[in-house]
Amino acid sequence: MDSNFHPLKELFDQLGLPSGYESIVQFLKTHGSLDSSILLSEADFWSENQRIFLRDELLKDADWAEAIDLLDSQLRLP
Repeated sequence: MDSNFHPLKELFDQLGLPSGYESIVQFLKTHGSLDSSILLSEADFWSENQRIFLRDELLKDADWAEAIDLLDSQLRLP
């Protein structure tokens, strides 16, 4: 795995989403409590390009994987 760490702000930028603090908090509130049976990349709120990015970066264990895992865990909080 690459040693670069990308914070959530950069991940949101990469996904083409608003990346300010309030925007991230609102995204987590809106899409939170994601069911554990759904893979993050298969959630219905992603565009096709976002799905592909999330899936591929995790499969490659790329330097984005840590930020994606963090987002995944934040979206599964009750």
